[in-house]
Amino acid sequence: MKGWLSRLLAVTSLATCIAAFAAPAYAEKRVALVVGNNDYRNVPKLQKAVNDARTMGDTLKQLGFTVMVAENQNRQAFSQTLLAFDKAVDAGDTAFFFYAGHGFEIAGQNFLLPTDVPAATEGQEELVRDASVLADRIIERLQNRKVRTAILVFDACRNNPFERAGTRAVAGGGGLAPMTQLPEGVFSIFSAGPRQTALDRLSNDDANPNSVFTRTFAKELTQPGANLVQVAQRTRRQVSELAETVRHKQIPVYFDQMVDDVFLNGLAKSQPESAAKPAEALPKLAALPPVQQLKPQNDSVNAPIAMFSRHNGGWTVVFSIADPTLGISWRLGDTGNFRETGFMDTLDPRTRKRMPNPSVELPADAPAAIIQVRYVDTNGELQGPFPIRFDPEAALIRDQRKILDMTATSWLSFREFNGLLVYYTHLMSYRCAIREVRVGIDSTVPDKVLKMPPCDPRDPSVIPHDATPYLKLAPQTRSVSVELTYRDGSVSEIKSFRR
Repeated sequence: MKGWLSRLLAVTSLATCIAAFAAPAYAEKRVALVVGNNDYRNVPKLQKAVNDARTMGDTLKQLGFTVMVAENQNRQAFSQTLLAFDKAVDAGDTAFFFYAGHGFEIAGQNFLLPTDVPAATEGQEELVRDASVLADRIIERLQNRKVRTAILVFDACRNNPFERAGTRAVAGGGGLAPMTQLPEGVFSIFSAGPRQTALDRLSNDDANPNSVFTRTFAKELTQPGANLVQVAQRTRRQVSELAETVRHKQIPVYFDQMVDDVFLNGLAKSQPESAAKPAEALPKLAALPPVQQLKPQNDSVNAPIAMFSRHNGGWTVVFSIADPTLGISWRLGDTGNFRETGFMDTLDPRTRKRMPNPSVELPADAPAAIIQVRYVDTNGELQGPFPIRFDPEAALIRDQRKILDMTATSWLSFREFNGLLVYYTHLMSYRCAIREVRVGIDSTVPDKVLKMPPCDPRDPSVIPHDATPYLKLAPQTRSVSVELTYRDGSVSEIKSFRR
């Protein structure tokens, strides 16, 4: 390699304005880094990763991104490339990271493998960690740069690159682990689900220069009026159907922690024509949805965020405010009086005063609304009001999904009562976040669908009296595996439960 800079191309002009109806405080530019690694020295080489990166680079240029293309990166070059990416993005930007190459999961952490990664064997996991790039670190770096939106795409779900005949492979898995605990403002998509491998081609006669995932995803990105979730859903469906033609299972998964819809190629088709006219001169630029007009009265970068949790009595809303505060008040909608949240019996060490209560309660049947929040800073000045969108359905799904991720060891439980039973009461209690539950009896492949009652938003955790929250098993059953498909279409890891 003649130096990483010769491989790094910064092209196209910056997208310096967004659609006219978006709030000025959210003006952004778009920056992308695409990485393709083919020429591995110590593990199997790949054929299409570089082509995939080039195709994604060309696609993102069409969408108004400043694109940096990096090919066949060794560890040092990869680090330098990421530093250049850091410098290219600023607060409020949209950042897009695409990686095609070998990826490897160790103990739930995802590592992107540079071309000089060593050929590790059993017990040498540390060599892989030290020689690779931690995917979570890329997210952390973008957060430190305060980007508004971070989109991460991984076409790296290939076979274990460390498998060798006659040796025991390093402990881990080919491909990458699901990123279920993403911070707000991050969207990620993987070319295949857990324990699935991504196809480079459909047959020996498949002359397409790109992998099955990238050829599909790149095409869907350019469809006008589609938001990121729609792009991911269409990609997943098409890739799955293509893989089925050769009797292969490949279902891309995505994880969405966006606070709003993001359209990379023009307005949503449902937007009124009058809203699109100011953006006609720049049809490839971002079009944020109308909710973004609800901007705060000032441009504080420390606008509050909120976490919603559902319980039997209704909703608890917890506000997070970066600034030290002397008081917090709120109201629903744009009219009416603000209500103080009160104070806790705790001193805030930053202000040496009583800490404002950061939470409020909403009734169980509270409709979708905008919560206006304001606070008093340490100078005694009132900041805000800041708008926070409350969507009960989305909040319920997100809250229950988070609980399921944190309590995976409780999904199933065995009990012997007039025979052997396996209970899935826990899954029923949080069924509003689940589209489908599959289990495998004495098998690591879940192939049986469990019947779940419909979600009742009025009382989501209650199990109906006529529901049967258990399965009867044969006495000799030793284990049950379970896989969840969540409401957003993403798929959990397969969990195994032994008696």
